[in-house]
Amino acid sequence: MELRQVRYFVTVAQELHFGRAAERLHIVQSAVSQQIRRLERELQTELFDRSSRQVRLTPVGERFLPEARALLAAEERARAVVAELSAGRARTLRLGTSTGLGAHLDRVLDTLAGLAPETGVELVSARAQQRLDQVAARELDAAFLRGDPDGAGRDGLSFVPLWQDPLVAVVPARHPLAARPGTIALTDLAAVPLVLTERRNNRALVDLVVNACHEAGFVPVPGPRYGSLDDTLTAIGAPGGPEHGLWTVVYASHAARLSIPRVAFLPFRNPGMELTTYLAVRRSDPPAGLDLLLRACAATDRGQGAP
Repeated sequence: MELRQVRYFVTVAQELHFGRAAERLHIVQSAVSQQIRRLERELQTELFDRSSRQVRLTPVGERFLPEARALLAAEERARAVVAELSAGRARTLRLGTSTGLGAHLDRVLDTLAGLAPETGVELVSARAQQRLDQVAARELDAAFLRGDPDGAGRDGLSFVPLWQDPLVAVVPARHPLAARPGTIALTDLAAVPLVLTERRNNRALVDLVVNACHEAGFVPVPGPRYGSLDDTLTAIGAPGGPEHGLWTVVYASHAARLSIPRVAFLPFRNPGMELTTYLAVRRSDPPAGLDLLLRACAATDRGQGAP
């Protein structure tokens, strides 16, 4: 018994007319009749009564019809399973990332690999606004974003809060604060020049730090700007620097990855020295696999522990 014969039988049973069934199947009528005859010979019984002008199912044909439909339904399910697995093997999520995600990103990728081992991930690093533009343009499937998304200025996107990213101060290892155990206060750094990137590069971070200094009762002393975070950290740790040294901030998750003997990473005791990380996604036409990515992010949030 061939599935093709079963399909022809079901079509004729629906139409009760060999000519109309042939039209639906886009083949000639003689081919339909021939395959039905072969099926009947194999089953050793007639499925249709052709004794009158109207084609009718025999009692055996009526009993066989639901079983034939079940066979075709099983075929469709089998095809769907294969198609889903094939799509899973070919699926690659393109994620926009930024410096400093640290262990958070590792945990997301590890969890996603456990949930969907056939799904690949391509990481794309870009500035915040560029990442959002790429998500909106469907060049990225999703992007991580730190800070308040209200100022992101991008319609058609949703922002799913994921986890909190605490900030830590970076000071020269020779600074007296580095020898103290525990946390520090922002006011401890009021006289030390602050090195920050330009606001257009990281609006959320710059606004958070500057506003926190104002709330602590001082205006930060502006320090020099450097071309990259690596250059900044090198300058802070360089011997023979400014009298009071320099300081900046990095995410605690990123600091845990850095090994720079000439600088020290000090946690703040000031409340609010942290930024929320969001996942930016399109509101409509979400990519395949987004639900699994969100599950991986949620599991990371629950189990993140210390950064």
